[in-house]
Amino acid sequence: MGMAIRLVAIWALCMLAGVASAATDRVALVLGLGAYQTIEPLDNTRNDARAIAGALKGIGFDVTLSLDATSSQLRQLMDDFAFRSETADLALIYFAGHGVEVQGENFLIPVDADINSNLDVQRQSISLKQLLTTVERARKMRIVILDSCRNNPLGDVIDLAKISPEATLTTNQTTRGGGGLAAAKPDRGTLVAFAAKDGQVALDGTGGNSPYARALIDKMVKPGLEISLMFRQVRDMVLQETNNLQEPHTYGSLTGIPFYLAGAADGQVDISGNIGQAAWAAIRPDQEEQMIALANLGDTRSMLGLAYMRLNPSEGRFDPTEAVAFLEKAAGAGSAEAQFELAKVYERGTGVPPDPARALDLYQTAAAQNYADAINDLGFLHYQGGLGLAPDPQKALELFERAADLRHPQAQFNFAALIDDGLIESKGPADAAHYLYEALRSGSSDVLDLLTSRPQMFSRQTRRALQGQLKDYDFYAGALDGEFGPGTKKAIRLAYGLKE
Repeated sequence: MGMAIRLVAIWALCMLAGVASAATDRVALVLGLGAYQTIEPLDNTRNDARAIAGALKGIGFDVTLSLDATSSQLRQLMDDFAFRSETADLALIYFAGHGVEVQGENFLIPVDADINSNLDVQRQSISLKQLLTTVERARKMRIVILDSCRNNPLGDVIDLAKISPEATLTTNQTTRGGGGLAAAKPDRGTLVAFAAKDGQVALDGTGGNSPYARALIDKMVKPGLEISLMFRQVRDMVLQETNNLQEPHTYGSLTGIPFYLAGAADGQVDISGNIGQAAWAAIRPDQEEQMIALANLGDTRSMLGLAYMRLNPSEGRFDPTEAVAFLEKAAGAGSAEAQFELAKVYERGTGVPPDPARALDLYQTAAAQNYADAINDLGFLHYQGGLGLAPDPQKALELFERAADLRHPQAQFNFAALIDDGLIESKGPADAAHYLYEALRSGSSDVLDLLTSRPQMFSRQTRRALQGQLKDYDFYAGALDGEFGPGTKKAIRLAYGLKE
């Protein structure tokens, strides 16, 4: 099958549906470390972890709770959770315990750590980067919550000379981090929440739980409270309880789809809705007012949400001109998602005169930030020609590969098909199977349907290689014959994340 025929079929696939799983799946790993063996123990961390785990279970999370994990246990828990996260819509990690900053990087200390130098911290602890890697393959949203910038247990081992006067506490309460943690810079679609902003310390609390844990438990169980606003209310509650001594902070940017940690209230759209306009349209007026306030403070996600509300023609707030204004502001502030959405607006002429040159520039700007949707769309523009671009199949192949390596499910399918057609000289059936497997794990229901209903669109060699991939991950135990019978189809559904 030639490139043109296969890509036209896949283009139709891309236009028909987005990334969606059969059912919303939320998983959480909750870690509470207090019984430290060689450094100062913490009183409330295990209580906090138990309470957070209970709250998350109560709102529908599949929770793994671990108390006082050693270094080896933490690493095994993270490996197991990383695999589980691949088929979850949302993966969340909560860590309560000792955390320190070394040379600008944050480390979380296991209970069996024996630390005598900065190098020991780096060797024996878990870095924030490792936690982020653990959740990075979740399909829609990733959250890491650190209630860990508590009292520094290491004395002179860690240089705390850089503590600012503002971070010094004037109360008798125990703290959770002598010098606080460093600012986090997570990837797009990932939120990192600190109990206290970078460089500041967090209170352990005088009751059974820390102020931050109490605020989380109070707010996260409220239906209909959009997640950005939820963390804002957590911040306000902690500031009030600690007399402004502790200010929680969040880092990173979530996708432009509204999400309610405790589920949507009546009439609201949950994370399973994958169209931003329809999902944001259900935001209540009081929350819209809060979003406007956040947008005025520079919050690009609020700008995106407000724009999506005004791009929905079936909604009373439909106002394309105002939507463009919000998108322009967010795009100018560096939001790749806003740049991509604004490119579509200028390409179609929604609320503005069509401007192909501006649309192309915005697609390219978003792609330069590794925004996979923009890269994939640029691939089609280069293949077919459009927005002033001449057809360039070779450039299209490069863009499809780049988007596929960023885990864009349709691009993964596209690239697998191109490999299967023999159009990528350096790759063969094993590579095509790899991209098909990754597309399944990324949550494309269309890829699931095609592989179970029309597997013959791929060569027998690629089908055999995919069976081998499924066998490697214990989803399949049959023959590697390229025949997609009931056993192979069951394995494909399991790899996708469906329960038999």
